[in-house]
Amino acid sequence: MDIQLSVQQLAKRYHTGEGVKSISLDVRKGELVTLLGPSGCGKTTVLRSIGGFLEPDSGDILIEGTSVLKAPPEKRPTSMVFQGYNLWPHMTVFDNLAFGLKIRKMKKSDIRKAVDDVLELVRLPGAEMKFPSELSGGQQQRIALARSLLLKPAVLLLDEPFSALDAKLRHEMREELREIQAETGLTMVFVTHDQEEALSISDRIVVMNHGHIEQIATPQEIYDRPDTLFVAQFIGKMNFLKGVVSEGQIRAGKLTFPNPKQLSGKVRLAVRPEDVVLDGREEGGLTGSVKQIMVLGHYAEVTVQLPEHGVIRAFQPRDAVKELNSGDRIDVGFKKVLAYPEDQA
Repeated sequence: MDIQLSVQQLAKRYHTGEGVKSISLDVRKGELVTLLGPSGCGKTTVLRSIGGFLEPDSGDILIEGTSVLKAPPEKRPTSMVFQGYNLWPHMTVFDNLAFGLKIRKMKKSDIRKAVDDVLELVRLPGAEMKFPSELSGGQQQRIALARSLLLKPAVLLLDEPFSALDAKLRHEMREELREIQAETGLTMVFVTHDQEEALSISDRIVVMNHGHIEQIATPQEIYDRPDTLFVAQFIGKMNFLKGVVSEGQIRAGKLTFPNPKQLSGKVRLAVRPEDVVLDGREEGGLTGSVKQIMVLGHYAEVTVQLPEHGVIRAFQPRDAVKELNSGDRIDVGFKKVLAYPEDQA
């Protein structure tokens, strides 16, 4: 598949010491790749470097096989959607959208058609004569997205575009962005610190930490097989227990597990709450006591206190916990565990 964007050994350091180093990433044509990580991990530095708003210290950025490193933002085949909508308040929606096309000397009739088409695409037909102040936050973000789409960029850059919206609207906008991407075939690089957002919209996720890449993989792979302890801690809910390698197997209390990574010594075990098995009769499990039962819609979250390992959270079918009460003694087992070297902690 064609590589639309190639970031090669990118480095950018600030005087604070923060920044990125040795960032290499290829994005395929028509792919939506998300840069995910905590604040200060370098994801926005990478995005702004691609857009030309930051000059890297070293490395190269190629779009459609051509280096854009020396080109200013307006000369790059990119367009950026910011967290703030950046709409001109004194201009109508039509004029906000048409501005970039007028600079490109497009015919009036072509501009009118392009604006009508893009308003249909972002589900705001008939909004062209409104002013930004007459639109909701979600509608303003749709217009900001439409303005970028009109420029037909080779790569569309999105910098936490939905973070100012409420939860319901964020969810709707994610779905719409995915539909727009499927319809247009645009290549997109999306930045967020919201793991749920990244898991829901991405073809691939780039997990970043302290200026470097921890893992690049599909959402399913990132969730099921985190490469490092950091990724395991950052993506989704996870339980952590102490374990040790003994006679080639990983042990946690009375439980033993395979050791495919050939780890040795002390290890950290990671278990998803949905992989925790609760059974009052399970022999050889880890015995603990029920601390709390919270019914969360169709499932329940059961918190169990284990003497040697602290608190474990388990997701259980709602009907399965009807007979369970706080203070009950219970045995805990695990369907699937991941293991990491203790020194990664």
